[in-house]
Amino acid sequence: MTIMQHPLSYYHDSALLFERIKNDDWAMLLDSGQLLNSDTGKAGSQYGRYDILVAEPFITVVTTGPKTMITQQGIETESEADPFSIVNQLLQQYPAHKTQHPFAGGALGYFAYDLGRRIEKLPNIAVTAADIPDMMLGFYDWAIVVDHREKLTTLVSHGLTTATKANWQALCAKFDKLAHTTSDSAPFAVLTTIQSNLSERQYQQAFAKVKNYIAAGDCYQVNLAQRFAAKVQGDSWQAYKKLREISPAPFMAYMNLPISASENFQILSNSPERFLQTDGHHVETRPIKGTRPRSADPAQDLAYANELIGSLKDRAENVMIVDLLRNDIGKNCVIGSVKADQLFQLQSFANVHHLVSIVTGKLNKTATAVDLLKGCFPGGSITGAPKLRAMQIIEELEPHKRGLYCGAIGYIGFDGKMDTNIAIRTAVIANSEISFYAGGGIVADSIGEKEYKETLDKASNLKAMLDFFNLRDK
Repeated sequence: MTIMQHPLSYYHDSALLFERIKNDDWAMLLDSGQLLNSDTGKAGSQYGRYDILVAEPFITVVTTGPKTMITQQGIETESEADPFSIVNQLLQQYPAHKTQHPFAGGALGYFAYDLGRRIEKLPNIAVTAADIPDMMLGFYDWAIVVDHREKLTTLVSHGLTTATKANWQALCAKFDKLAHTTSDSAPFAVLTTIQSNLSERQYQQAFAKVKNYIAAGDCYQVNLAQRFAAKVQGDSWQAYKKLREISPAPFMAYMNLPISASENFQILSNSPERFLQTDGHHVETRPIKGTRPRSADPAQDLAYANELIGSLKDRAENVMIVDLLRNDIGKNCVIGSVKADQLFQLQSFANVHHLVSIVTGKLNKTATAVDLLKGCFPGGSITGAPKLRAMQIIEELEPHKRGLYCGAIGYIGFDGKMDTNIAIRTAVIANSEISFYAGGGIVADSIGEKEYKETLDKASNLKAMLDFFNLRDK
């Protein structure tokens, strides 16, 4: 099998390439936040390296509730089998060589938090908000990979489909020239105020119930979130470009996906958190626990960072989730290989400081990346501990089902490589509404007022993006 590769011009801002395909169904950008702001000269995220651009999947897999629709060459097949097993089987039909690229074809898309209902038995109490599928994956035979470290851009494919082989020259030509920026799309605009599904009083009531559950021994930690929403119109891509300018992050994503035969919805992810990565047998997860706001005053900003580093509460919370994730990845890793390589690293983003730990392991020879994902899903850093009881409490106390929030976005290659984020700081634009969530982990010594403010700190970049487009203020 020969890898097909075609070098493209390198641009620090991969949005310039994605403009060619942004309106295509199933067009996706996995974005490392390496935008260079031409006005300020300020670079983007310091933690990312690769951007991945795809479109034109030759298979699509869409799971809604108990049913999964597989579409291939125009033929639809419905299945009630385990969605993770379906993905495993499809990937194994297309064995591929290892390459130096992180992704050269395979499955790319999202796994919503509520896909966890296919793994764990949960009550059905909360209301469905943005009515999108539980899983949407495209299987792609080509991708554009931008390596910001080496300043290289490559169109790459395993040539697994006859269509890719036959149209390779035309595909290369399509990306050899940049798209001309056009103004035919409607300007993005925010039409209403941003509303939360929890008032501060309601949040504090839910917070008190979590504290009671912890005191009773039901759990050690629960991640409690509120949902924000506003009415919008226009081109969602404009909103995403403003978001990545305001707040570059290493695990960003933009997706344009069909919600019906005539309508699409978009995903705008600003996530700073890696969920799971595999490369060969190496497994890595980077849970985030511990948050402080940023400040424009350098002295105050440093004080916030030092306060976080020295916080025994935040360190204890971080260790709690590290232990949970060690257990989760251990289900599919070699016994004794799972280690917490680094604890409590300070990472600073545009609006918040975080404590990040790194947990690694060695994948069993009999396990796949999909097996690992299922064994850890949804991520423990955004549920609580123990995971199942925390998820039951979340369902009871949060008014709306989470949907995509706290699920995962990323890729699983035909070659077995995988990289996914935790879908936090992530907005869905569907049916003329933008919605997003922000939450935080509650433990025995949490203080309600501080936890509530933390959710607002985490939502601040998405709110700032919406404020920029708010017609009422113009």
